[in-house]
Amino acid sequence: MTAVLVVAKAPVPGLAKTRLCPPATPRQAAEVAHAALVGTANTVRAVAATPVLAHTGRFADAVGARALRRAFTGWRRLPQRGAGLAERLANAHADLAAALPGHAVVQIGMDTPQVTAALLDEALRRLDDADAVLGPAADGGWWAIGFRDPRHAAALRAVPMSTAATADHTRAALVSRGLRIAELPVLTDVDDWPAARAVAALIPASRFARVVNEVAA
Repeated sequence: MTAVLVVAKAPVPGLAKTRLCPPATPRQAAEVAHAALVGTANTVRAVAATPVLAHTGRFADAVGARALRRAFTGWRRLPQRGAGLAERLANAHADLAAALPGHAVVQIGMDTPQVTAALLDEALRRLDDADAVLGPAADGGWWAIGFRDPRHAAALRAVPMSTAATADHTRAALVSRGLRIAELPVLTDVDDWPAARAVAALIPASRFARVVNEVAA
């Protein structure tokens, strides 16, 4: 009765990972995003949990559309809905709660291709004793959040996203609801070019690293 929720944007040139430009071109940035997303999907497949994709954008227009279809075959898919990121995240958890009643959930994005199945398994296990888990990101945001009851994700609606204090605000919002939080390790998420290089160095044998290194060269 557990799920891993991946929140992702279709890797369409000009729309995905635009903060990697320059040095990447819009096409190259989309290829980096594609590699990160497929790598993340493959990792989630190795976790003993129901995989769910909350998506936005046209995957038919994305780089490597055929590979993306293969990567997400058999996943439950939920379209993102809402005006801003906070609202879309809260709605994704609400939709998951309606589709999979009684499931605990850990949510990640497509920005941490270095995440491992063991780390996701541990995050889900932590929900046996905690109401929520939070994985801070090195830039002040967070790379993972999880709930024993995903309806508590409604707390995210009031959290300012994409700031250097997003993790702190999120933690405060969860505490204000009386939730007991288990902390996960800090990871670097791929938001800019230095972060992409740093993450590629952590997983040098991955397709993500190969694509990043091709751009760097």
